[in-house]
Amino acid sequence: QVQLVESGGGLVQPGESLTLACEASGFTFSDYYITWVRQPPGRGPEWVATVYSTGANRYYADSVKGRFTVSRDNAKNTAYLQMDDLKVEETARNSCAWGGGPEQGRGTQVTVSL
Repeated sequence: QVQLVESGGGLVQPGESLTLACEASGFTFSDYYITWVRQPPGRGPEWVATVYSTGANRYYADSVKGRFTVSRDNAKNTAYLQMDDLKVEETARNSCAWGGGPEQGRGTQVTVSL
């Protein structure tokens, strides 16, 4: 049974940082890419970043390029999303998904507010 569990969300002020984690189980983690998506309140989901199996290939949405870093530790079956210089409009529920099926985690809330 595939499971993806996110953690690390919280309340921060604009310009601050957070690092999210996505712990996976139920599949061979190192064989699949991991994608981060977020859903701001009242809006549809948007793609944030993807890290491929070895971690060497990483892709970002233009809106986060240069501020966010996606990575993974295959030994720990965990992917990470380091988010720097967060903006108020990035308040959203952040979730991770894998490249082998439709499963997605429940997400972790990131709130950016003064």
